[in-house]
Amino acid sequence: MSIEVKNLRFSYYPGQEVLKDISFSANKGEMVYILGPNGVGKSTLFRCLLGQAALGGGEVKICGKNVAAYTPSQLAAQMAYIPQVGLPSFNYSVREMAVMGRTVHLSPFASPSREDYRITDEVLRRLGIDALADRGIEEISGGERQLMLIARALVQQSGILIMDEPTANLDYGNQIRVQARMKKLVGEGLLILQSSHNPQHALLFADKVIALKNGQIVAVGSPSEVITEQNLYLLYGLKVKKVGALLVPDIEAV
Repeated sequence: MSIEVKNLRFSYYPGQEVLKDISFSANKGEMVYILGPNGVGKSTLFRCLLGQAALGGGEVKICGKNVAAYTPSQLAAQMAYIPQVGLPSFNYSVREMAVMGRTVHLSPFASPSREDYRITDEVLRRLGIDALADRGIEEISGGERQLMLIARALVQQSGILIMDEPTANLDYGNQIRVQARMKKLVGEGLLILQSSHNPQHALLFADKVIALKNGQIVAVGSPSEVITEQNLYLLYGLKVKKVGALLVPDIEAV
């Protein structure tokens, strides 16, 4: 499983590039974080990776094949996307929400089979939320809901997860629990690419960090290489002191 991006360019309007000469690679068994302030092109980059946007230049390869050469179902077999979206108004059970990830393997109007439910229950067990299978999604915590959305992506049986700020709306404890579960999935061979506004999480959990500003990569590498006092100031205009694995902002300088 791999993602390879070479000299990617993208514009919504002529002469107004949102992404400029983006190049990076990510491979099986890596947790990759994309850091950067609002509006730098993180979500647009995800659209390009998912084949939802026509490139203005360069190329995107998923598992060695140009993303434009995939059909939607073929691409879904390689990648699963977890967006920042609200949950449906109906109080589905955790199992029913998770099994919806199997729809990419079903013919139109087909219902999930016993095997689809077996796969779903196994994924719930892997994530440690099997005890919640019959609970309604309105009856579980925010962290449990996020794990349920991850389960829905995993039952798709794709090797790559693309996640848009997966812990942005969670409390501190659930942020760490969800990130830790994701790190375990990477250890099992998945490739996870996520956008984040929290460099502290990247410092703790990332294998690779990509720093974006004004639609360009300003740094890419290991957390220790990218998450520096200089780069954090460049990205966020904030003075931060790095003390081991802890980032301490200079509040008086704000």
